[in-house]
Amino acid sequence: MLCSVFPANSPTGKAENHMSFREVYITRTSHYFPNSPVSNDEMEQYLGLINGKPSKSKNVVLRNNGIKRRFYALQKGGVPTHTNAEMASLAIRKLFAQNAEEIKTVQLLTCGTSTPDQMMPSHAVMVHGWLPEANEVEVVSSAGVCCSGMHALKYAYMALKTGEADVAVTTGSERLSRVLCADAFEDEAKKLSELESNPILAFEKDFLRWMLSDGAGAFLLSNTKNEHSPSLRIDWIESSSFAHQVEPCMYMASEKRADGSLKSYMDFTPEEIAAQSVLSMKQDVKLLDKHIVELGYVTLRKVLNKKGFSIQEIDYFLPHLSSEFFRKKIADKLEQNGLGIPQEKWFTNLSQVGNVGAGSIFLMVDELFQSGRLKTGEKLLLMIPESSRFSYVYAMLTVC
Repeated sequence: MLCSVFPANSPTGKAENHMSFREVYITRTSHYFPNSPVSNDEMEQYLGLINGKPSKSKNVVLRNNGIKRRFYALQKGGVPTHTNAEMASLAIRKLFAQNAEEIKTVQLLTCGTSTPDQMMPSHAVMVHGWLPEANEVEVVSSAGVCCSGMHALKYAYMALKTGEADVAVTTGSERLSRVLCADAFEDEAKKLSELESNPILAFEKDFLRWMLSDGAGAFLLSNTKNEHSPSLRIDWIESSSFAHQVEPCMYMASEKRADGSLKSYMDFTPEEIAAQSVLSMKQDVKLLDKHIVELGYVTLRKVLNKKGFSIQEIDYFLPHLSSEFFRKKIADKLEQNGLGIPQEKWFTNLSQVGNVGAGSIFLMVDELFQSGRLKTGEKLLLMIPESSRFSYVYAMLTVC
């Protein structure tokens, strides 16, 4: 809270500003994955075959991304089983598994996702709607892609830091599988005869289908740390966008023009939306490879200078990797610039849960927090890149 006062001993007699901030702790973490894990060999049984043919890019993509299994909110054949908001609510309920009534202490709910179930109402109010046992609370939805979960976390962090709330729940979740199903691509694929003669085009249209996964993670935040078990103090959360420098790389419900601008789905006819798979997710892989590591390093260097910490202080590095393909690129970039982090300090679970977008960092923190490995005083550096138009979030957590 900001207070202007005239202290009796002030030599100037002018008003002085005093800001009093509180500590913020992650005291519980949880996750929710829909259904049973899906192996690489089973994927097309859930997502379907485009034009009845197995994907030509699938094995190449899987070999590079290192993902061995993932989760889908689908039955085989593409029948949906959960909504995004439902999965987030189920992760939240697990936070209060020992005492369901404790959910009534929550004052703030913040939720981030890139795949809300609808354009309106907002994602977070739909999550709240799945929790009739909760009280009326402040609700905030964070839009975006992979960084949206961290933006939701930062809102909650700042609210507790400044005394606007005492207890908050934050989620990161995705339901990506439905937009990866074959029926979202078939009309367009029938018209793209050049797919056979231009493999890179096939790769750009198809590769995201083998990268993404469904699920939800949740954090309980408090100004009071746990008395008899570890907590994670949030030391800071820093983010940067490079949208002023780089055109869109990953996009959905739009099409990219030759000049790099996006044409909104609202400017297409319903027939064009279906024929051109406008609502599907696409990525410019050339832009991704050119910028994602370099701009992530630029942001890290900026954060290091601002916060004045040394990379040697880090006990665990939790990078959100969309693919294991980027691990060596990131490691090499850090090493070349004197910021190398030994691989034994890296912690990811991409191979076992897949890329869950906004939920991935929640799921990594949850797995590490629940592992029993953490010791008081250890520091966790989180890195979340977002390729949609190149945004990044870094955060520091301390075990206490």
